[in-house]
Amino acid sequence: MHLLAAALYAGLAAHLWRSRWRGPVLDQPAGGLGFGERALLLVALVAHGVSLRMAIFDGDSMRFGFAIALSVMLWLAIALYWIESFYARMEGLQVLGLPAAAVAALLPALFSEAHVLANAGSMAFRLHFLMAMLAYSLFTLAALHALLMATAEKGLHRGRISPLLAGLPPLLTMEALLFRLIHVAFVLLTLTLVSGVFFSETLFGKALSFNHKTLFAFLSWVIFAALLIGRHLRGWRGRVALRWTLAGFAALLLAYVGSRFVLEVILGR
Repeated sequence: MHLLAAALYAGLAAHLWRSRWRGPVLDQPAGGLGFGERALLLVALVAHGVSLRMAIFDGDSMRFGFAIALSVMLWLAIALYWIESFYARMEGLQVLGLPAAAVAALLPALFSEAHVLANAGSMAFRLHFLMAMLAYSLFTLAALHALLMATAEKGLHRGRISPLLAGLPPLLTMEALLFRLIHVAFVLLTLTLVSGVFFSETLFGKALSFNHKTLFAFLSWVIFAALLIGRHLRGWRGRVALRWTLAGFAALLLAYVGSRFVLEVILGR
């Protein structure tokens, strides 16, 4: 299933490259996903989801690690993009999202050593886990969105913008969508941290420990809180908002994916 999902993502990315991003079609604005392309992306998402289900759940136990975390984040981000594409022109995210999803779909197979999670049968733990993954995925989508906006803004300042990016909504519309994503993700991240702090014994079977994971998670929360406060009180936008978004996402990535990568791959633990 990992190979099937990766092949479908990569095949769709290659098809879109040939049909949207090269040759004479570059002289025309990029069109939305066709019915067949949308259906193929849905099949890829289903295959990816099934592969993650097999990688994470083993009977009553749950396995998780940096590879699965990245794969889940990209899977949910692409799923949210698929839903959002019905309502807004977001074709530019294909440039970053589909190749990244193809790589992410393979990661659990390449790095199969995953940490077995304690208390995986607890409903409270599973809700905590779901909120965390949704927050990660929304912030991943926001980061991809921010990179796309930065590229479009740079093209506008230079007076040159590719037809693919020209097919996107206006920057103000994209910025409004970016902050909607961040607002929802911030609420989920807040709930994740609060539940982790106050219900650590129930969720993890031990008191909360202040480690690198906790430090970077709270640092990410502070960065996004500052961004939202700056947005509401001082009207932060443009490059300032994009830099804070990417900084907060980088801290969040280090909170779990980075620490698990060091433990599992570099230290072999």
